[in-house]
Amino acid sequence: MQPPINPPHSVDELLQRAQQLAGLSLGDLATMANIQVPDNFRRHKGWSGQLLELWLGAEAGSKPEQDFPELGVELKTIPIDQQGQPLETTYVCYAHLTGINGMNWEQSNIRNKLSQVLWVPIEGCRDIPPHQRRVGYAFLWHPNAIQLRQLQQDWEELMEMIALGKIDTITARHGEVLQLRPKAANGKALTDAIGVNGSFIKTRPRGFYLKKNFTAEILNNLFSG
Repeated sequence: MQPPINPPHSVDELLQRAQQLAGLSLGDLATMANIQVPDNFRRHKGWSGQLLELWLGAEAGSKPEQDFPELGVELKTIPIDQQGQPLETTYVCYAHLTGINGMNWEQSNIRNKLSQVLWVPIEGCRDIPPHQRRVGYAFLWHPNAIQLRQLQQDWEELMEMIALGKIDTITARHGEVLQLRPKAANGKALTDAIGVNGSFIKTRPRGFYLKKNFTAEILNNLFSG
């Protein structure tokens, strides 16, 4: 088996590709793709997702659009424990810290990213070496009305704080299901943001993350259904 050359032509084909990987380890997939597995993921946070993108034929990369824009599907890997619960928050996308006047939820990048997600669970317990961690059974998810309302409410509250120049007062505790956290390769990376008096300040780039309680609900609904 080798990674596909072309992107999938339909959502069904994408789902089929993903589900065919269930039970295989990251080492299996890396070996077949002639890629070396890192000894740990401390310096390679996005490695699993990039490996899955290769095997599924994703083309968007880090662009501000869905991983499969022609299909309207975003790919998200999620590390889980032995009970099938998420081990960490899930990164969604970067947050705009300037030029946000007139921006609304319906047209936001995060709303677009989360409109349809292909979730791929992966064993994530730290006592399992990366090359031995197995890929779980992939599934498609659309947020229901309640979940959309929760996401929109958190996004609007966080964006209002950004617009009011309160970026440096936002912590990971803000938001019920969505949080805003620094997102950069290192702490020295800085970007423009709105200060308290309306002038620009320098701060660390921020990203939106789904909280574990939210992704746990998604997984629990799947297993209970």
